[in-house]
Amino acid sequence: MDDEHQEMIELINETYAKMAQNPDADQIDECLGDVFNTISMHFALEERLMRDSHYAEYQAHKDDHEELLDQIRDLMDQFYDDPNSDSTQLERSLSDWFARHFSTFDARLHGKLGG
Repeated sequence: MDDEHQEMIELINETYAKMAQNPDADQIDECLGDVFNTISMHFALEERLMRDSHYAEYQAHKDDHEELLDQIRDLMDQFYDDPNSDSTQLERSLSDWFARHFSTFDARLHGKLGG
């Protein structure tokens, strides 16, 4: 899972770089769609592992995943409606969420599942 976390961070950083180049609405939509799909697939894997191991914090962990996916969908809508939106909010939202989630939910999950 740590490799997937690194891949997600790299994809998000690539998205920030692309968005700094003033892309058009379709390019922004494609970038954010890639981020959303990659994160969704990772979350599905984590959630399957949690279910299979009868992980006690499954529901809270899943709810946190859903919160981020909702935020990304909202930001996708915002950028699609206004391609000139400031990407700082996206960067801050994702960075804050990942830092908190990795240090809490994922740290506990990795402790339980052995890495």
